Amino acid sequence: MHVTRRQALLAAAATLLSLEAFAQAAEPVKIGLILPMTGPFASTGRQIEAAAKLYMQQNGSTVAGRKIELIVKDDTGTPDVAKRLAQELVNDKVAILAGFGLTPLALAVAPVATQAKVPEVVMAAGSSMITEASPYIVRTSFTVAQSAAPMAEWAAKNGVKKVVTIVSDYAPGIDAEKAFSEPFVKAGGKVENVRVPLRNPDFAPFLQRAADEKPDALFVFVPSGAGTQLMKQYAERGLDKSGIKLIGPGDMTDDDILNDMGDVALGTITTQFYSAAHPSAENKAYVEAFKKANNGMRPNFMSVGGYDGMHLIYEALRKTKGSTDGDALVGAMKSMSWTSPRGPISIDPATRDIVQNIYVRKVERVGGELYNVEFATIPNVKDPVKAAKQ
Repeated sequence: MHVTRRQALLAAAATLLSLEAFAQAAEPVKIGLILPMTGPFASTGRQIEAAAKLYMQQNGSTVAGRKIELIVKDDTGTPDVAKRLAQELVNDKVAILAGFGLTPLALAVAPVATQAKVPEVVMAAGSSMITEASPYIVRTSFTVAQSAAPMAEWAAKNGVKKVVTIVSDYAPGIDAEKAFSEPFVKAGGKVENVRVPLRNPDFAPFLQRAADEKPDALFVFVPSGAGTQLMKQYAERGLDKSGIKLIGPGDMTDDDILNDMGDVALGTITTQFYSAAHPSAENKAYVEAFKKANNGMRPNFMSVGGYDGMHLIYEALRKTKGSTDGDALVGAMKSMSWTSPRGPISIDPATRDIVQNIYVRKVERVGGELYNVEFATIPNVKDPVKAAKQ
């Protein structure tokens, strides 16, 4: 049979493409997990790393015929370090960047993700602006405003007329302050706003200032891990016995450190997307497996962001049949929905942000331990900051 030059070239091209596809399929999919593993926010890194490894343990380390390789890097909670690590990982052919314990860390990496066209899966950081910083960012954690806005509604309906807000002075804290204050004032409430330094905070003078205002409630937002010091200084000033309610997003009563706070935390009302006490079958299995794999450590809301982040990555790779093209992966992640240990969740295709239930919880003693016990549900909450722009 006569073979033309064109047929020969086409056959050669097809063979080359097949070889390239085979080579890609043989290469591992590298996931760079950038987290604060040391420093004041190390609990966030510890929780997310543990959750990511648990997911892989339960679901295997091969997806769509490709081996998954998890590379954990410590950013020490420093934006410049996070950006440098991300660039090094991209140079090392990492297909996905993930983790990001604080907003400044996620934002520092956004230009790297955009330039390299590598998905950035945000598993923790909570400022609303994050997904707007790059078209390659997808979030599986939360936005602070998702939790803060429902708290304003609950407070206004439950006899709270005057509130002092105390928030950490960085983007998520400002998000929390605004998301609570604006609807609370619209509902007829009065608000005094106070901001505390993010690094090395001393809450005592700010708590005293708040107490002097004699509000019905203190609304507090501090990043995960800082709640123990806040509660200690709250008790030292006798505010736990003053009749002033303590309310806020659930970062304050983080499951990972809640038992260390002691009885001063009892009765605290928070709004949040996850509690280790969430009564679903999926969560009971998750908590049991997490504790078993981590010497009894209780999973917190950061952990579930990591667990669901790994699920998002696995399912996106299945949709792309193992392709790690950044645009294809992000496209696959949009509109994805599943049942998480926290409840039903989905990715908003318009914003690449998470849509989830928010639960109203009260700190109670259950079986000798402190838990955030849910007593009301606000279903399918989108980020209110972006929703207001649509």
